[in-house]
Amino acid sequence: MAGEKGFIGSIDQGTTSTRFIIYDHDARAVASHQVEFTQFYPEAGWVEHDPMEILESVKVCIAKALDKATADGHNVDGGLKAIGLTDQRETTIVWSKSTGLPLHKAIVWMDARTSSICRRLEKELSGGRSHFVESCGLPISTYFSAMKLLWLMENVDAVKDAIKKGDAIFGTIDTWLIWNMTGGINGGLHVTDVTNASRTMLMNLKSLSWDEETIKTLGIPAEILPKIVSNSEVIGEICKGWPIPGIKIAGCLGDQHAAMLGQACKKGEAKSTYGTGAFILLNTGEVPIKSGHGLLTTLSYKLGPQAKTNYALEGSIAIAGAAVQWLRDSLGIIKSASEIEELAAMVESTGGVYFVPAFNGLFAPWWREDARGVCIGITRFTNKSHIARAVLESMCFQVKDVLDSMNKDAGEKGSLDNGQGEFLLRVDGGATANNLLMQIQADLMGTPVVRPVDIETTALGAAYAAGLAVGFWKEEDIFESGEKSKNSKVFRPAMEEETRKRKVESWCKAVERTFDLADLSI
Repeated sequence: MAGEKGFIGSIDQGTTSTRFIIYDHDARAVASHQVEFTQFYPEAGWVEHDPMEILESVKVCIAKALDKATADGHNVDGGLKAIGLTDQRETTIVWSKSTGLPLHKAIVWMDARTSSICRRLEKELSGGRSHFVESCGLPISTYFSAMKLLWLMENVDAVKDAIKKGDAIFGTIDTWLIWNMTGGINGGLHVTDVTNASRTMLMNLKSLSWDEETIKTLGIPAEILPKIVSNSEVIGEICKGWPIPGIKIAGCLGDQHAAMLGQACKKGEAKSTYGTGAFILLNTGEVPIKSGHGLLTTLSYKLGPQAKTNYALEGSIAIAGAAVQWLRDSLGIIKSASEIEELAAMVESTGGVYFVPAFNGLFAPWWREDARGVCIGITRFTNKSHIARAVLESMCFQVKDVLDSMNKDAGEKGSLDNGQGEFLLRVDGGATANNLLMQIQADLMGTPVVRPVDIETTALGAAYAAGLAVGFWKEEDIFESGEKSKNSKVFRPAMEEETRKRKVESWCKAVERTFDLADLSI
């Protein structure tokens, strides 16, 4: 890549860990540090984080990565041009303007406590579950920030009191971090970016501003909402008390949108990120496409205040890598996540076992909050290898379901110019290191899967956004570089079409078995 010598930093704040990565002008990671933090499960279906712990994890990651880079001879102190930030989306925090302290733990994106609020609104509003789809592209669901904010407003006295006094501020994780990093109670900037804002249910997709009618309908005070900015612009400078004071924050995107940019997805190209959940986005260009098949209409990215907006269709899968963690932490079938590949490879098939990880319901394209996990087809022949392989297949089946819906909505599959007219799914995220998982994905889709050399494209996307804003990189450096794709690994389908068809039919039967199980008595 052409560009000025120096470095760009990237904060990648995920669902289970925080990372800070430092990139050189060739977009190579020269140093990084990662810290895991606590997830709290106060009740069934509830998931929380401590915002103060997340804040501290960011500080530690920055300091440690700087130390590593310096130890390796990189002059980061004198050469860091800007940082970008990417975060877990929808996770909701309300905090005090005067004290800077959270008024409740952060309610995490996968948390399902708001189901009763969702049902109430569906009954009260004329459009039912789709009442706000026209403005925000999203159905009423426990997934999105507005529902979590309503729960805090209705159930937490400290939040109610702070709103009455004009002392409350709402934000997703990006807003919380930027506010603290730019001064906190001493003039911290209260902002969010268009991609994170698009996941609250409160932003109008076309105007890219808070939708007045939606806010009024839900009774959310406009003054607690942050200012919306683009994904690539100088937002502010990091304040004293942080390891890199004076450095510009110049990029901000929700994690899935950052991965789209990190994968350089243009119109008609799709990517799937495999993490705690799995998220498939198809760049639909400058026109938002309304889904008729259970997908969300959202943004890909907006690379500057005056830049054109790229929209996307998205399918969100709540449980992907989290199912592997469940095998490890709750069942003890494996001791580390990496062991699942070897265990699953001990058998050539699942032996007729199908596992649907609807732990807190099902997201796209099913949208069934009453679903609960099932494992069916178990016989005396079944062993833990069959279960492990069924868990891997469950991720891939869910991705296929979403891609099938995208194909219906977008009219035709996106294509990557590989000279063969094939649809190629770009993949990233930690789980893609699992070769068996990637081969299963290609087999069940019947189309190739492309894994880049650097599978951590989420952090790279945030770095790209920041680098673009300060002139470190140009858009052609990112979107027209063929070097990355040359070194990518391609997994091609090897399964016979008839076998694939039968397996998909069985998977659909298994999914239907998960419905209407939320009220099973304990």
